[in-house]
Amino acid sequence: MSNAQIAERREAAISRGVGMQTQIYVERAKNAEVWDVEGRRYIDFAAGIAVVNTGHCHPKVMDAVQRQMANFTHTCHQVLPYENYVRLAERLNEKVPGDFEKKTIFVTTGAEAVENAIKVARAATGRPAVIAFGGGFHGRTFMGMSLTGKVAPYKKGFGAMMPDVFHVPFPVELHGTNAADALGAIEKLFKADLDPERVAAIIIEPVQGEGGFYPAPAELMRGLRALCDQHGILMIADEVQTGFARTGHLFAMEGYDVAADITTMAKGLAGGLPLAAVTGRADVMDAAQPGGLGGTYGGNPLGIAAAHAVMDVIEEEDLCARANELGARLKQRLAAIAERTPELVDIRGPGFMVAAEFNTADGSAPNPDMANAIRAEALERGLVLLTCGVYGNVIRFLAPLTIPDEIFAEAMDILEASVDAVKGG
Repeated sequence: MSNAQIAERREAAISRGVGMQTQIYVERAKNAEVWDVEGRRYIDFAAGIAVVNTGHCHPKVMDAVQRQMANFTHTCHQVLPYENYVRLAERLNEKVPGDFEKKTIFVTTGAEAVENAIKVARAATGRPAVIAFGGGFHGRTFMGMSLTGKVAPYKKGFGAMMPDVFHVPFPVELHGTNAADALGAIEKLFKADLDPERVAAIIIEPVQGEGGFYPAPAELMRGLRALCDQHGILMIADEVQTGFARTGHLFAMEGYDVAADITTMAKGLAGGLPLAAVTGRADVMDAAQPGGLGGTYGGNPLGIAAAHAVMDVIEEEDLCARANELGARLKQRLAAIAERTPELVDIRGPGFMVAAEFNTADGSAPNPDMANAIRAEALERGLVLLTCGVYGNVIRFLAPLTIPDEIFAEAMDILEASVDAVKGG
């Protein structure tokens, strides 16, 4: 069976609303490599969009899932609970940044984590409004869409968004906005449109994901913490994409000198199994009435078992240090490419959450065509890359943190050859 044959079947069977970056149909995967149904090998620099930080089919994760599968796969924790759910909550309560007592809930997806974080914030404060940032991504549910700061493709055609959601600019120095501008926009919002006493929460990604891998400046985080403290607002860190060693810390907020009140997480938490969590101040997390939070599949036993193994692997293999090492090597290679590629205008990101942004040769406008051409050329050469950004002109690099050195070096050679081929074309 060929990729083309499956693609034809997909066209007839699956909604076009499910977007596709490639038409590569995977048959098997191992660590940072995948093989398609035609037997062709690829190096995976997407990692399921930062999900398999510990690599495809890590032996320790696979073993944990298989052992749990032999016991039971589902009981619904709200009906028949299980100890490893409690133990994982204890581990997250200890590890999530913030020097205060914490509690945790488990759900299934990142969007669901965000939804529940907003529910908790509203219940705890008795307030309805939420502030988010332009370029941010928080999911495809209606609250997630409303919080997301990008119209196409996430909001287009879906009608009115949820009320009481307000957006302010995210600071991107390359695009002429700094932390003072963002904080000033919130102050103007409070003066003109929104009583701060109506605001339940401010939600922010420590590094914007879909928005372009822009790290939040420390000045912004400190300013947000001060504003939240001044007005009784809860600060939510959306760590769905930044969590679990990707940024060189277990959580990206460890890189700042302030802590959020609530943290959402998913993606890398369970090494490929669907599991998400919300961890926050104990008094805040207890604001909802029993039954107000949860879900049938929330904290599925297989995902819980996988998450324990993932956290063990991160610690045992020192993947935070590995992320910093790989990120530094990638940035060094990109810097060498930039010396002869004027279109490559910015290289950024903490740890191994790195991005390369492309503009036109004169630097006057975003260049999504070049970014996409490099992505397509790399795919032809066996390297899977993803683009992102409000303008689609950013290539993001999300290989598993467990990628072997020789495969990483091979990927760097393909990347450089792909950039050169596009320039030459």
